[in-house]
Amino acid sequence: MAGLYEFIENLWITDSHEHTVQEVERVSSEADPLQILLSQYASSDLISSGLSLEDYVRALNLNVPLKERWRLIEPFWDKAKNTTYFEVIKIALNDLYDISELDENTIEVLAEKMRSLNKIGFYKWVLKDKAKIRISIFDGIADIVDVDREFFVPVVRLEDFILLRSREDVRRLSKSIKIPIHSLKGLESALESKVQSIINKIVGFKIALAYRRDIHFEKVTFNDAERVFNKIMSYERTFIRYTSPDGIRLTMSDEISVEESLPLQDYMVHKILEMASKYKLPVQVHTGLQEGNLNLVSNSNPLHLANLFMEYYDVKFDIFHGAYPYVRELAVLAKNFPNVYVDLCWLHAVSSSSVKYALNELLDMVPANKIIGFGGDYKHVEGVYGHSRLARKNVAEVLQDKVDRGHFSLDEAENIAKMLLHDNLLEVFRLSV
Repeated sequence: MAGLYEFIENLWITDSHEHTVQEVERVSSEADPLQILLSQYASSDLISSGLSLEDYVRALNLNVPLKERWRLIEPFWDKAKNTTYFEVIKIALNDLYDISELDENTIEVLAEKMRSLNKIGFYKWVLKDKAKIRISIFDGIADIVDVDREFFVPVVRLEDFILLRSREDVRRLSKSIKIPIHSLKGLESALESKVQSIINKIVGFKIALAYRRDIHFEKVTFNDAERVFNKIMSYERTFIRYTSPDGIRLTMSDEISVEESLPLQDYMVHKILEMASKYKLPVQVHTGLQEGNLNLVSNSNPLHLANLFMEYYDVKFDIFHGAYPYVRELAVLAKNFPNVYVDLCWLHAVSSSSVKYALNELLDMVPANKIIGFGGDYKHVEGVYGHSRLARKNVAEVLQDKVDRGHFSLDEAENIAKMLLHDNLLEVFRLSV
């Protein structure tokens, strides 16, 4: 395995998905190990293992001494550290901070090492020098488009145009984009203006609505969507009374239900896909497992998206997380639809055994140019690094197994590794580096 493993170890890779805090923000705040490492993923497993939400919140409170906060976490850390989320952390702590095991004796050592490295240049060392990541696609969730272009290029979600349920939602959107919105036509016009204002800064769109609803988006008529919008703007049956932070008491109309808002949501998703078609931009879609606890995974079955794949045949759909646990459903979609791509972002950190099984089967079913092999999906660079190391290892093991069984030659395996971990992302997003 040495030859293929060494090739993949030395390969520059591309990264399809990150939420990473920008370096300027990272270095301007205290580098607290628990706030950083428990900002996502590992915290979900700690809570799943029994950590109370109250103790989790207290563990992130910088006014509490670090060792006291660690004592809240440690019993559940020991219960949950068998998961791959914790393997990512272990790899990062070992390689970046020379700490092999996090415990009461090393937590303060880690804190000091983090503080000493918390300065401009840290991201270059981790992302470029250590992880050898050429470029990452950045999802700022709140449609952030101004990012450090040495490391990131952004996609946007535009969820403020979709998730409208009250006049206050419309007012807030109108204020943020500085365009008055009083009708559905006005909302469409505002969307067009927003996209035109950022088109030269973004590389695609992102749909992450599986955290809020199912991802089947009906083809809705303008009249049906307009009825929902007009109801939002004239909703007068119930009201919310509250006191604003400055002490002013306000009364405003209540919001319509999620169910009532679905036709307008569906209509605006289709409008965003029309924008993607018009500007030839790919669309990333969250499918499968959702981060956190108490989610409904059935909302995110990729089969819900088939109508979009058929209608927007000229849009490239980058379908996230291997749709786990719906990996085979996504494989069938990618095999059938030329515009559907399988993205394994996050999945290496969810389960190494699952992603290797999935990739092995995907390579039997789907053309190799349609599989994007890595996306970190982390808020912190430690997670990006640890995940990238794990992804290289997993890809190498799958490809080596196929070489050993005579399915690929070594040259073919190396070429496929380069496609999965570098070339395919650049091609789908038309990136030059």
